[in-house]
Amino acid sequence: MQPIDVVVLTKNSEHLLDKCLDSVYKNVPVKNLIVVDGFSTDRTLKIIDKANEDHGNVKVLKVNGSRATAREKGIQQVSTEWFMFVDSDVILGRDWFRKAEKNVKDNVGAVWGVNIDVVPNVKNKRILKLQSLIARQCFGLRGGMHDTLIRREAVEGIKIPEQLHAYEDAYIINWIENKGYKTVVGDDVYCLHYKPPTNWNMQNGVSQAIVEFKCGIVYSHMYEYMFLYPIFMFHWFIQLSLQGTKRVSPSQRNPKMI
Repeated sequence: MQPIDVVVLTKNSEHLLDKCLDSVYKNVPVKNLIVVDGFSTDRTLKIIDKANEDHGNVKVLKVNGSRATAREKGIQQVSTEWFMFVDSDVILGRDWFRKAEKNVKDNVGAVWGVNIDVVPNVKNKRILKLQSLIARQCFGLRGGMHDTLIRREAVEGIKIPEQLHAYEDAYIINWIENKGYKTVVGDDVYCLHYKPPTNWNMQNGVSQAIVEFKCGIVYSHMYEYMFLYPIFMFHWFIQLSLQGTKRVSPSQRNPKMI
């Protein structure tokens, strides 16, 4: 497969962005890195400028709107037959692209890598296995864009409802499948998801839950997803309690590439 465009959404993403982009360039043949930025006020744009100095193929588009708007604008900038969405708070697994392209067939419209939430100081294999199972179940119901390889033809003409600040990934996956393509989970394809430090508190968790409910149930009518909410909440409280009982070490504030 030829080099592909990679679309990254950012907004005050300094917490992991440099390592995210490093993993992209190490594991994906990048033609253009298309950054859709929501008017960041931290070091995000400086990190992006440094990436452009190093690689010379970065395009920045500033968008004031929801995640749905940002993804749609990013898609419109893509010029390659296949492209990727990569979230700014993930690190791609080793040989991500090489493994993902093995799943590319004529009837496949998207290949998704499992996103594994990294909880600082937690390495329990049972918890990690639970995270993987939950992530796969989520993708089966709503899709995901953390690290996804997409056929451009499968999303041509897409108009994502602006109010979908969450569940825009479900809309994209449904669009692809309605075009007659399959969406698949890649074999041994994954990313590590490092949530920002601000995510590990009760207030933010409740706020995110409200957004999830509005976008998932009220706007997207994904009623079947409601049955998994108790599992998600239980899993989130496990993560929160484990994170709260231990201090984050310097090495975990600055995770190493894998």
